[in-house]
Amino acid sequence: MLPRTICIFATLLLILASSAIAETGRREVSGIYPHLAMFNDERECGTGAVVPWADRLWVVTYAPHSPEGSSDKLYEITPDLQQIVRAESIGGTPANRMIHRESQQLFIGPYAIDAERNVRAIPYSEMFGRPTGLARHLSDPASKIVFATMEEGIYEVDVDTLAVQELWADEQQECGRKAALPGYHGKGFYSAQGRYVYANNGDHAAAARVDPNVPSGVLATWDGQAEEWTVVRRNQFTEVTGPGGLEGNGAEDDRLWSIGWDNRSLILALLENGQWHSFRLPKTSHCYDGAHGWNTEWPRIRDIGEEKLLMTMHGQFWQFPKTFSAGNTAGIVPRSSYLKVIGDFCRWQDRVVFGCDDTARGEFLNKDPLKGGLAAPGQSQSNLWFVEPGKLDTFGPPLGRGAVWLNDDVPSYMASDPFLFSGFDRRSMYFTHQSSESLTLTIEVDTSGQGEWHELRREIVPPGEDFWVEFDSQQQGQWIRLSLDLDGHQVSAFFHYRDDDRRPEQAAEIFEGIAKPSGQATSSGLLYAQGDDMRSLRFLAEDDAGPLGCYELDGQLVLRQVEDEEGAAWMEQNVGITSPQIEVDSASLLYIDPDGNRWRLPKGNAMQDEAITGVMARVCREVCTERNLLNVGGTFYELPAPNAGGFAKLRPIATHDRQIHDYASYRGLLVMSGIDHNAEGDHIVRSEDGKCALWVGSVDDLWSLGKPRGQGGPWLDTQVEQGKASDPYLATGYDQTVLTLSHQHPRPVRIIVEADFTGTGEWATVAELDVQPSEELEYRFADGFGAYWLRFKSSENTVATAQLDYR
Repeated sequence: MLPRTICIFATLLLILASSAIAETGRREVSGIYPHLAMFNDERECGTGAVVPWADRLWVVTYAPHSPEGSSDKLYEITPDLQQIVRAESIGGTPANRMIHRESQQLFIGPYAIDAERNVRAIPYSEMFGRPTGLARHLSDPASKIVFATMEEGIYEVDVDTLAVQELWADEQQECGRKAALPGYHGKGFYSAQGRYVYANNGDHAAAARVDPNVPSGVLATWDGQAEEWTVVRRNQFTEVTGPGGLEGNGAEDDRLWSIGWDNRSLILALLENGQWHSFRLPKTSHCYDGAHGWNTEWPRIRDIGEEKLLMTMHGQFWQFPKTFSAGNTAGIVPRSSYLKVIGDFCRWQDRVVFGCDDTARGEFLNKDPLKGGLAAPGQSQSNLWFVEPGKLDTFGPPLGRGAVWLNDDVPSYMASDPFLFSGFDRRSMYFTHQSSESLTLTIEVDTSGQGEWHELRREIVPPGEDFWVEFDSQQQGQWIRLSLDLDGHQVSAFFHYRDDDRRPEQAAEIFEGIAKPSGQATSSGLLYAQGDDMRSLRFLAEDDAGPLGCYELDGQLVLRQVEDEEGAAWMEQNVGITSPQIEVDSASLLYIDPDGNRWRLPKGNAMQDEAITGVMARVCREVCTERNLLNVGGTFYELPAPNAGGFAKLRPIATHDRQIHDYASYRGLLVMSGIDHNAEGDHIVRSEDGKCALWVGSVDDLWSLGKPRGQGGPWLDTQVEQGKASDPYLATGYDQTVLTLSHQHPRPVRIIVEADFTGTGEWATVAELDVQPSEELEYRFADGFGAYWLRFKSSENTVATAQLDYR
């Protein structure tokens, strides 16, 4: 035992180290330090890896497709948050990291960093490709390490000399032995149980760029000796890791985990004692769903100094137990939803540090007419996000949607993959099939996570009919699984989970100063992240009296006026706000997409109607790479790219009463215009001349802007035709739903309520409600009800109203 004085001294050192970030004196907003922003000259600047090592935080950024290097850098961050750009930087598309314990080196990207912070780089001429993963060597782990690239290049590297031996050639190379695996766009790589495990999450097929449902990705293994790889599963996979984390597994505990997904749900794969086991979890966000694999960056499972690991996947923070194994699967719990695009994270001092992918000059496949002719950002950039560990439970409420079967042919008595059943306040399931005869559906739960299954209920479901069930709080279990008594045809079983939304309707204090539509004087204007390595945000400011001129926001968050008439004219033409394509009528908001599909949204705030019909404000913009932020009718929404589901997979973030004029991403911050002239506060940046101001924060601050809510529906005194379906009306992401129906027919009218439970445009009957003449019928949906969209049909030609109140 240490002497008491030494223990006290050691404790003081820990306290001083843990408070270093908070006491640096650097300007910080919502966990983001603008001076730490990272830039490159490429179409994207994502953060590939963040690792604490040798009393520093090491960070690499990546370009989108640069197997021979790029303008990206290796960064060294000191405890007082000084950013050092290492001269050894060679760029590329790196996202790999591992601590080699025997040689006491950090391998990150193409670099090896020793305990004295000496950096050596492996030239891309010797190790071609986009490094995505590292693994301990199967036969000589003390002196060698194995690199994997995104295109299946596998290299053995001597940890002392950095000599490179090619084991499998990168598929972009003309010569060499090729792995020829299905899919492409490698993500994860690890070694365990006498094999290397490689994961990719994309596909070269042209259809993968437009359809998120096509086959894509792979999970595969190689024993280090065979002439070919073994395919484990043809699905999109990303992270591959084990209890050993960044140092690799030890012999005493050699389990391996991999996380992926398909069009049904998330997939968790477990390798234990040479056997693979699979489990399913719900998705939160659909922005990650493209079959091409570009939308995910690098989901991770990492140690953040807590009892459980932290997992990021499809827009949700998860607790992941270090003990997860075939005989102990309990303990996976959702923490909260998030909007940032995260490439890697770690615990450093007293914060969890997330390396993000914030602003991309190339919008890739995320083209959306709702953005109008808006120019892409002038320069790609990203930043780190420092979060207190306890705040990981405080962002968006947990949300989960996913299936075990989705229009699948299912053999009799073959149990589905276990699907997560714990961790959410509200749970329900929708089941349907198109078999020729009735099926008996058996529902079982594993209450303890030890593989002991107990029957929960049985249900006979006739062909072509639907079955919906809400699971109450007494029906507990870690996992749920399903089976059928006969072969099933086109079977779907879809789950909707959510937590009660305990957020207040009022915006948090951090939003004080953002204007309300009350007629007070405001500072508004267009925003644009500039190019030409200027590293500033252009603000074309105006107030109620007219234009104020050009202003620039810099890395110290100083806002000053500049003279640039030519730049102002360019902004007006290329960044100007075009006429909104979302209309408002008496019933609700209406969007007609380029394919002619009609979608309706609630009115989040009555005062925001004017913002759609009169006052021009930004409706849609990409503020996190490859997904859009939609602000319409007083509600912010997360809008996936068209290739990831698009408008059909929309979800609300927050409802507000603010007159936001424009918003953009800059140095990892969300910046908004539309500020009261007298506004003050930590999130308000006022110009040096005092004439204008901006709000700055994190995109994930939006969760505290106000609980999603709204009123509206597809009909409001609307002439409807017998049997003709109404426009779809958004249903997902709201806490409580109350429907009001009425009509003007002289006789009773039956209104059929239908739901799209799967988000694929397949409709099922929820209720058939008989509405009497002159009656206003109120129908309250079950607390556990969940669906993507609702629509209505009438049994008669009449004038009808179908309005929903979301709270």
